[in-house]
Amino acid sequence: MITAPPDWIRAQRALAALAIDPAGLGGMVIRARPGPVRQRLEQALETLPLPLRRVHPRLDDIQLFGGLDVAASLAGRGLVRQVGLADHAAALVMPMAERVPPGLAARLAGLLDGDRGHCLVLLDEGADPDETAPQVLTDRLAFHLDLSEIRAGDALLRLPAPADLDAARARLPRVEVPDDHLAQLVHLAARFGIHGLRTPLLALRCARALAALDLHDRATGDHLREAAELVLPSRATQVPEAPDEDDSPDQPQQQESEAQGDGTSMQDIPDELLVEAIAACLPPDLLTRLDRGGKARGGGQGFGAGGKRKGNRRGRPLPSRPGRPDGRARIDVVATLRAAAPWQPLRRAAMPGTTRLVVHPGDLRLRQTEEHSDRLVILAVDSSGSAALARMAEAKGAVELLLAQAYTKRDLVALVTFRDTHADVPLPPTRSLVQAKRRIAALPGGGGTPLAAGLRAVHDLALQGLRNGQSPCLALLTDGRGNIALDGSPGRTAAAADARDMARLWQRLGLPAIVIDTANRPGAEGAELAAWLGARYLALPRADARRISAAADAALSR
Repeated sequence: MITAPPDWIRAQRALAALAIDPAGLGGMVIRARPGPVRQRLEQALETLPLPLRRVHPRLDDIQLFGGLDVAASLAGRGLVRQVGLADHAAALVMPMAERVPPGLAARLAGLLDGDRGHCLVLLDEGADPDETAPQVLTDRLAFHLDLSEIRAGDALLRLPAPADLDAARARLPRVEVPDDHLAQLVHLAARFGIHGLRTPLLALRCARALAALDLHDRATGDHLREAAELVLPSRATQVPEAPDEDDSPDQPQQQESEAQGDGTSMQDIPDELLVEAIAACLPPDLLTRLDRGGKARGGGQGFGAGGKRKGNRRGRPLPSRPGRPDGRARIDVVATLRAAAPWQPLRRAAMPGTTRLVVHPGDLRLRQTEEHSDRLVILAVDSSGSAALARMAEAKGAVELLLAQAYTKRDLVALVTFRDTHADVPLPPTRSLVQAKRRIAALPGGGGTPLAAGLRAVHDLALQGLRNGQSPCLALLTDGRGNIALDGSPGRTAAAADARDMARLWQRLGLPAIVIDTANRPGAEGAELAAWLGARYLALPRADARRISAAADAALSR
């Protein structure tokens, strides 16, 4: 007899629970590449008591919430409303869920929170471990299934009969849950580093659905254990430690609880057995995932002379494009009339007695604009050590050269220096060459190398620039050999750890950067720092102002 893999058994059990209470459980995430295994599970979604609606990651607001049907309204004599997916309860199936933009994810999360009877099935096709569906959606879905390691020959579906599912749905409102179940689930979630009550509540709903499926009017400890195994492992952020002996409940209290219970008390299953059962379902690479810390996708990209953003609200007008209104785009009335005008004789001939303007959906034109954001070049200079004076002179010259190009490229330039135990911003973002010369005329040098403090100042400056609609980028001049930690204490080990943490904050922003190693004998420190930042590395031990300016501009303009 062939035994199905445990992951596939859990997937079938989760699908059966979802078929009983789709709105209460929210839905599921299925992580698998397209293939026969995922296809079989998709076909099994027909057991849900909701109509299936396949949607795209670029779903617009009109399709989701409905709205004015412009073409039909123009063709008729009144306003015609287009019905959206939110108007009727349905099971929304989203392929390529890892590509869902944040705006649509927020709207779908609001739809699930609105208790309109919808459920969502996300088909996560990410090839990289960091490519995942938006967390704002996955947190609201009870089940996370990873089918990537299941072979097609082992994926045999064995689901309850339709009559059994109908009977379980009818029994679900009558299923009771012992009072200690929710407290136990909250305690288990805390042991695995899961914060918030949404996860315990989803596990509680799952336990009720499983009890209804087993034709029970009261959820038992076994139902709770199975629900915890299905809901908690994918959300765990830590491996629980064994409790101290002092934390165990007193034996008399345990015996009293068992005596008062009716066989369904949570004392029937000790905490440690539940923890071990859930820990056995944890993903094997949990610690690796946590160590990555949610690295941003895409890495650093060059912005050139600022970023370009297309929209329909503001910015430089672009030629209008054909399209259908989606609730965000604006109709270009003049361009629409210009597209419809040549066809009026033929359309009126086909509609005798019509004197009004006849507009078809293909005539609609939507406005387009392009908005340019200013580039903010942050020049961070290590002004410590014996070579500080030479580097400061080069930095001053590089700032002047970059400012000379600011008027043509719409760049802003800022200067960050770090020495002793702190970092300074002697030159805030500016295009003023006169102000720059005045600010950097007499900058001090020498002392320790607080590399982490300099990176923190750079990160804060970048966040401020992003809030102002700018495109920050970094040119860092240093040898990468920090020796002062963030708290001001000396020590290369602590300084390197703090610098690594601060550099990864920049890397998560996904902004371009270049590390210019100015050491007389470049070593591994500068290249390692560039890797932490996700930046390009350039060794210029004999750098002058012009070479620094040219290297920074070339690297950051890609």
